[in-house]
Amino acid sequence: MEVSGLPAELWRLILSYLCLPDLGRCSSVCRTWYELVLSLDKTRWRQLCLGCLEHRHPNWPNQPGVEPRSWREAFKQHYLSSKTWTKNTQDPESSNCLSLFRRRKGRRRLCVGDGGEFSSLRAALAAAGPYDRLVLLPGVHEEQSEVLLKVPVEVVGQGKLGDVALLVSIDQQCPTARLCNVVFMPARFTSVVYKTTSGYVQFDNCNFESGQLQIHAPGTCQVKFCTFSQSSIYLRSVALCILENCEFTGSENASVTVEGCPSSDRNWACKHLAALAKSCAASMREPDPADCPMAKRDGSGELLLGPVRTCEIVVGEERSSLLSAAGAQDLLGSAQEDSEFGESLQAAKEEEYPVLDSNSSDSDLHSDDEEDAQAMYKLPYQGHSLSHTLADIMDSRLQSSRLHALQKDLKLKSLQQELQQDKEAQSLANSLQGCIIRQCLFRDGKGGIFIYSRGQAKLEESIFRDLTYAVRCVQNSKVIMLRNDIHHCKASGIFLRLSAGGLIADNNIHSNSEAGVDIRKGANPLVLCNKIHSGLRSGIVVVGNGKGIIRSNQIYGNKEAGIYILYNGNPAVSGNHIFQGLAAGIAVNENGRGQITGNVICENQWGGADIRHGGNPVLRNNLISGGYSDGVVVGERGKGLIEGNAIYGNKGCGVWMTSSSLPHLINNQISHNSIYGVAVFCRKDDAGDYPPGQGGSENFQEEREGAGGENDPNSEEEHPAARRPISVALVELNSINHNGAAGLHVKSSEALNVIANVIHANRDGGVAVLQSSQLTRIANNSISCNSRGGVLVEAECQVELRGNGIYENSSHGIVSKGEGIIMENDIVGNHRCGLRLLQAADMKVTKNRIQSFQDYGIALFDEAKGLVQENLIFQGRSKKSILRPMSNAEDCVIQNNMLLTFKKRFDMECMLINPPARPHIEGGALGSCAAAGGQRVSSITTRVDGGCHNHGSIFCTVL
Repeated sequence: MEVSGLPAELWRLILSYLCLPDLGRCSSVCRTWYELVLSLDKTRWRQLCLGCLEHRHPNWPNQPGVEPRSWREAFKQHYLSSKTWTKNTQDPESSNCLSLFRRRKGRRRLCVGDGGEFSSLRAALAAAGPYDRLVLLPGVHEEQSEVLLKVPVEVVGQGKLGDVALLVSIDQQCPTARLCNVVFMPARFTSVVYKTTSGYVQFDNCNFESGQLQIHAPGTCQVKFCTFSQSSIYLRSVALCILENCEFTGSENASVTVEGCPSSDRNWACKHLAALAKSCAASMREPDPADCPMAKRDGSGELLLGPVRTCEIVVGEERSSLLSAAGAQDLLGSAQEDSEFGESLQAAKEEEYPVLDSNSSDSDLHSDDEEDAQAMYKLPYQGHSLSHTLADIMDSRLQSSRLHALQKDLKLKSLQQELQQDKEAQSLANSLQGCIIRQCLFRDGKGGIFIYSRGQAKLEESIFRDLTYAVRCVQNSKVIMLRNDIHHCKASGIFLRLSAGGLIADNNIHSNSEAGVDIRKGANPLVLCNKIHSGLRSGIVVVGNGKGIIRSNQIYGNKEAGIYILYNGNPAVSGNHIFQGLAAGIAVNENGRGQITGNVICENQWGGADIRHGGNPVLRNNLISGGYSDGVVVGERGKGLIEGNAIYGNKGCGVWMTSSSLPHLINNQISHNSIYGVAVFCRKDDAGDYPPGQGGSENFQEEREGAGGENDPNSEEEHPAARRPISVALVELNSINHNGAAGLHVKSSEALNVIANVIHANRDGGVAVLQSSQLTRIANNSISCNSRGGVLVEAECQVELRGNGIYENSSHGIVSKGEGIIMENDIVGNHRCGLRLLQAADMKVTKNRIQSFQDYGIALFDEAKGLVQENLIFQGRSKKSILRPMSNAEDCVIQNNMLLTFKKRFDMECMLINPPARPHIEGGALGSCAAAGGQRVSSITTRVDGGCHNHGSIFCTVL
């Protein structure tokens, strides 16, 4: 017949009446007929698939309302998998002829039950031959003792699922068997309804109620479209088994238990199961990392999380300086002790700060005539060692482009990209060993999957909800989890401990009562490309020597830290987006460590990174921005290497640390934060000071007792920061600019080293030392264009200012009321005095080059005393040089200073050449300074006694 003889719609109507074999024959006629049969996908093929009592909807139980991509393909997979049990070719009594014979329709059909040939299953099995079909008629079938299955048979319930109930305990001793459309219940004498230790068993469309299915190697199984109500599966050393489209509810323990390493002793079915697993594997979906998940609603309709978004970095526009409650009050309260700084911080609290123009130096305060006059006396200083960094800061377009380039570099990778670059992850994702669980539903019970004693399981596209825990993997076991949904667990969603490992990738883990992923006791998994959000505690917890690689995840909206590391936890955390958390982005506590690199940490309620109580991570090359509090917090006894981060636009400080901490803060970009760039405080942490999730509320007693970080023989090898110990907190080679208050604020009871930083265009002073009972060393920094003074030193503070370039600040260059040394600095172009000593200041001021445009180069007031000698003072427009007090002349020695006056512009250009403008740094490049940072610091940290008393006569030389 020619297809064109009738309309296609009429052919489809005719073909819709054909049975399965006839459809197969029609599709073999020609290509046109083949395509015509394929076009029946949503009609006849759908009808055949749903009408088969041996199967259920292809997307049951997780998405029964969603149609498959092809009903014909789904029916084909059902049909092929249902025939797996007949492919046994290793039966010693089998022959090729028998293999052909048992596939024929002529094999026997034995009926069991009222009206059937046999009254009991036991009697039917005694009479059955190999590969016969035993049909259980509707009713309840009960066996009083264990049934031995010695012959390969197929046991099928007649009618709908639920019409046939079987109370039995079966011990399979034959190579293969299949059971379908039966409700299994345990017999009175045992809870085990079925077990096999050598053969293959296949369950299709069955219900298990209050019983257990046991499979021991080399036995194996395939379970599809089954319901386990208060029932479980126990697998011991199984080489390969498949659980697909099953539902587990109401379990009192784990629904599926996997024990033991997959056996190398494989039975005949393993190769067929492996081929079936590959053919049924869902193609790897590539999610769009640019798309952030929208809000979801729980069963009651409550909003779990508002629409989430990535943090946009904006340069040159206004941003709010609203402060988080606790942090702002503490900072404001401490700063208001000084009148100059208190006024500006009160303004920061009450009004918004616009972002400063990148080359802001308050030039708008002066008229054009004053600017022209000032230009005549301006000393060029742009050739100092940090000038290239300063030039980058002043180029707002360059700064903006670099931030956007950083955002682009830190773009989330898809799972496909990760697998292409990571061969280990690719190998794990493609592995087919142990128990494979696909498209199953685990709900309303205690546990989902329990894997222990070197067991192995692979979980794909399954749902775990309303359980105590979803997955528990311990004792050197391995779990591979791909594209699962894990939510509303009463404890942690995924729990790994005791050297467990595996791959956790592309899962949606949310709304759990404890951590989304809990890694402990040497566990070392790969955690890639997951969405971990809306948890009632932390997103990921790594404790008790836990490790792991945590990469390319979206972690957001959790009530505690996005990632929480403590008790010698030491993960590698990279390429993640951690945002909109209700506590810290990453918290490192109680001797936690970790390599935290290349993450985007933004819009968190507390610190982007929070390091306390011996936490000692490497925090490198992260973008920490848009936080509602501080960018980085280093609390009591916090340590760590904080290097190369962009800490931008946070509503608190850029970096907040206590004086008892020992961080190494190097080569960071700290800018446009609403309060200080870097703040150091004396405040001690106690339990009441912890933000949510950083306190001691979580039960880590086991890890606390087992933590041996101080004696860990691997600590020095695994942790680069530990190889360069520092005894004093170190702030070096950072760019601290355009912050809402002082660039560096110090109120400390411990020593501090501030080396080779660029502190530029901050809304208050450059450096404010309000309390420093031990020596604060400020050396080789460029401090310029800040809205108030360059450096402020309060009374009773000990400081050493050496080798700094302090340029064009809007008030005094240096104001000191404390003790110490001011040596070899260039204090040039500031709008008021170059150096001002007040009250009971006791300073040794030597070998500085000082110039003020319209005020004194050096001014001493009140009871100021000390030694002022060998300074070079350039005369400004005001012709003022040194103002000295008369009341305490015997305690204030001023001698051997030089005053230079020039009339030609050419002379002015030669002022800061020999030596060139400060700061001077060996190599002249920021990179070389970073490499030699440790050696350089040691050369300038000798303790200097404050109080330079010299009772000699006052002698001043003017040339």
